[in-house]
Amino acid sequence: MIARTAHLKAMGIDVWVRRGAAEEGAQAVVAETGRACASLPEMEGEVRACTRCELHSTRTNTVFGAGNAEADWMFVGEAPGAEEDRQGLPFVGRAGQLLNAMLSAIGMTREQVYIANVLKCRPPNNRDPQGVEVGRCEPYLHRQVDLIQPKIIVAMGRFAAQSLLKTTRPIGKLRGERFCYSSTDIPLIVTYHPAYLLRSPADKRKAWEDLLFARKVLIET
Repeated sequence: MIARTAHLKAMGIDVWVRRGAAEEGAQAVVAETGRACASLPEMEGEVRACTRCELHSTRTNTVFGAGNAEADWMFVGEAPGAEEDRQGLPFVGRAGQLLNAMLSAIGMTREQVYIANVLKCRPPNNRDPQGVEVGRCEPYLHRQVDLIQPKIIVAMGRFAAQSLLKTTRPIGKLRGERFCYSSTDIPLIVTYHPAYLLRSPADKRKAWEDLLFARKVLIET
């Protein structure tokens, strides 16, 4: 209980019918490469050499994803930032530290979950991803979901949520509702991005409520 309270304090909290996106992602990878990647390491190597969009010309490193390849929980953000681009890992720096605290608050570690982004390369100056970039990169994410088969997906931030749900609804209208990933039965829950929470600490409690809701949905699934 003491450790859980400490993690909550670190967060700033006082005590349409369509074919599965994963299938589409695999088929898109097949169309591009001639076959679907059979494993995450194989796909990571393919992403490292990817030149599908112009972001390859400005990146330092690709940021494929990290964590447990058999995880029940999968967290999805929008795109790498400057520190992620330097290290080649998702959610590092202050936003990563906050995500670690959020996970610890519900009794998990980064090693138990899988973390990825919609885009695998950093947009220059951290600008919003463009439609053509998403279209070229999103199949990788869908294939990651296909290989990991998580029991629940948490979309972090407006862009990740809108991209995965194919909606323009604001994040405030998406929170607190159970969705399904594409046409699968995998529950998808929406919460705020850790980087946003660093700028708007008053919403950290809402993110905590989202994680509790996600855990409840997973238990009931």
